[in-house]
Amino acid sequence: MGHQKLLQPMITVLVLLLLVGCVAPTPALDSAEAHINRGDAYVEKDEYDLAIAEFDKAIQLKPDLADAYFGRGIAYYGKGDFAHAMAEFDKVIQLKPDYYYAYIARGLIYSEKGEYELAIADYDQAIKLKPDYADDYFSRGRAYLGKGDLDRAVADFDKTIQLKPDLAHAYFNRAVAHNLKGEKEKALADYDKAIQLKPDLADAYFGRGDAYLDKGDLDRAIADFDKAIQLEADLLADAYFGRGTAYSLKGWKETAIADFKKVLELSDDPLLRQWSEEWLKALGAR
Repeated sequence: MGHQKLLQPMITVLVLLLLVGCVAPTPALDSAEAHINRGDAYVEKDEYDLAIAEFDKAIQLKPDLADAYFGRGIAYYGKGDFAHAMAEFDKVIQLKPDYYYAYIARGLIYSEKGEYELAIADYDQAIKLKPDYADDYFSRGRAYLGKGDLDRAVADFDKTIQLKPDLAHAYFNRAVAHNLKGEKEKALADYDKAIQLKPDLADAYFGRGDAYLDKGDLDRAIADFDKAIQLEADLLADAYFGRGTAYSLKGWKETAIADFKKVLELSDDPLLRQWSEEWLKALGAR
């Protein structure tokens, strides 16, 4: 799924879940709840080892306190220790099967690892617990998109937009799904809406440029690839490749060659490099 992009860095999402999921009134200084609060504060400052030490203390005091395991899972994720993070979220769900935020956190990690079926199962549980949260349909839609179940992805993005009509990334991801389904006009309409809502969404310009290129609308494709490059899209090398292709089809040999050389400079993707080298050979580049 080259066109996909997370709404936020994963750790930011999980920290937000931590702050919402773990709520404690002003506790005694050495209570389990106080250690959780201090752990939360350390997580916000990216001091994960100190956070884990605080959550450890909370668990020593109250071994069945789900919030402490949840916080420790977030801290482990921050350290890049996904295995321990997952074990903590498993424990949270074991202790408290209706702990909504644990399903979301675990689903996000499963999605990041490409384990889309497991992610979808967790999002299903989260949606059962809170059926009116747009972001959960969005996350599940992205998981469906990742596994190639395009119809279900579109259905979830439809629901996301129904609940949160100003979410640019929902239109962007639905556009990706429509484009993969060959529904170019629907894709273009969604890319337009995503850009209207978020004019700096670089990957939406790339996606729209790619759709225009497929339609043979070369000038609009070039304009969108220009904008994607200006905004430093995640798929920057792909944007240079797309623009180089459009330049080649217009007969603008030198500018095309420059773009394909830029792809070789930026990308280690074997297929993208192969295609660029083939174009350069066809254009007679030295």
